[in-house]
Amino acid sequence: MRWLHLTVLGMALVGPAHSEDIMDVLRRSQDLRLDALKPAQDAQRAQAVRATFEKLFQVLKPEVTVEFRVVSGPIIAETLRGDVIVANESLADMPEGERAFIIAHELGHVSEGHWAQMGRVYQRWVPGEVTQDKTDPVAAMLGLEASGLAHRQEYAADAFALQALARLGWSVDVALSAFLRQGVQHDTATHPGTRKRIASLRAAQPGPALAVAAEPK
Repeated sequence: MRWLHLTVLGMALVGPAHSEDIMDVLRRSQDLRLDALKPAQDAQRAQAVRATFEKLFQVLKPEVTVEFRVVSGPIIAETLRGDVIVANESLADMPEGERAFIIAHELGHVSEGHWAQMGRVYQRWVPGEVTQDKTDPVAAMLGLEASGLAHRQEYAADAFALQALARLGWSVDVALSAFLRQGVQHDTATHPGTRKRIASLRAAQPGPALAVAAEPK
């Protein structure tokens, strides 16, 4: 979930309107991102991606309302505004287990209420109307706390996705395959690096260390 790209510095670029509070600013930023995404171009691939989401939702039965969109462009998968999951049509080219892990990860963000959690952090640091005299003094500390929470949320979403794989009958090793397919990533403000995420999954899964495994028949 990459919505934390909106830093306090970025608030000025978004241009908060009169009397907007921080959640208004964050929602407006998310809406801009959603509006910029292009729908999937290949109906067959889009249907394959959507079918995996529907399978996950049917099996997991999360008590949340989710809007699922299949899109094109550089994005892989992302949760926006707390209840909108966007997934790239290119996920159809992956083995279904890997695709399920990526989509389940985003569903974990929704199910665990991560948007609301992060919103409470922003509201605590920037209460009331958003103005530059409020945001400038707290930018560094807000960014530090928000980044720490974002990393914890990524680990939690990975754990949710790991449980989803088990429910669907896939080996947990499929999760590692999904990570390796995207290449080794380093820490960012919103995501821990690949090695840390794999270590977290290994800690959450007792037994032999994760290794790349074949897809189930």
